[in-house]
This record gives sequence, C-alpha cells and structure tokens, in this order.
Amino acid sequence: MRVSKTDVEPQIAIPGATLRQKLDFGDATGLGAISCEYFSLDAGVDTAPLFVGLEGDLCQCPHWGFVLQGALAVTYASGRQETVRKHDLFYWPKGHNVKVLEAAELIMFSPQAAHSHVLDHMREKLEGAAAAG
Repeated sequence: MRVSKTDVEPQIAIPGATLRQKLDFGDATGLGAISCEYFSLDAGVDTAPLFVGLEGDLCQCPHWGFVLQGALAVTYASGRQETVRKHDLFYWPKGHNVKVLEAAELIMFSPQAAHSHVLDHMREKLEGAAAAG
C-alpha cells in the first residue's frame, strides 16, 4: 500500500506539532490492524503532560518508525533514556515519553486501536487546556 503524506489527515494540529494517522495501514498478526503516522514536531515539544492519566503517565502503545529529520529523546518506564536522530530506525515499546530536541519529522507504524486510544487521550488533554486557558 502506498499513501502520500498529504493524503493522511491530521488527527492533532496545533502550533508546533502536526500528528497524522492513516488507519488500516496493514495487519500485524497478534496486534490487529496497524496505522501509519507521519509526525511533524517542533523542538521543545514534550509528550509528558499529554500522557498524564494513562497507565504510568506514559504512552501505552508500541511504535516502529524512522526519523526523517531532527532528534528526539525517549524516556522509558524503567528510566532509561535514548536519543533517536535523523535516519535512525526505532522501536519504542509501550511505556515511554518523548521530548523533541531538534525539529523533527518521523514516520511510525503502531497498533491502531492502542494508538488511537492514546491520541484520543491527548486530544482530551489539549481540549481541556484550551478550555481552561
């Protein structure tokens, strides 16, 4: 299956961050349908506040992906940290937070149901912050 970035609808679009998700992008046996995501993120974006309320206050969805540009610091539930940079392939197991060190674009593949749940949670957090502000 081939899809252009411009054909993938943004699920979240706020200043400094655009998160696109293509549903039903394939099937990973045992994980169900997967989605493909194309994220554009400005330096300084930190997912930690958006994951508060999820188990462990962490993203509970695994991701496989490729960094097109930029750099991101990933912190796992164990406290271990690593940095992924331009042209790195990565796997982030469930239980992580991400902070953007340098403006980044990345492609990810994720179990669709789990990541849709996380994105819904993030949208609720953003809507709550907008209503409070």
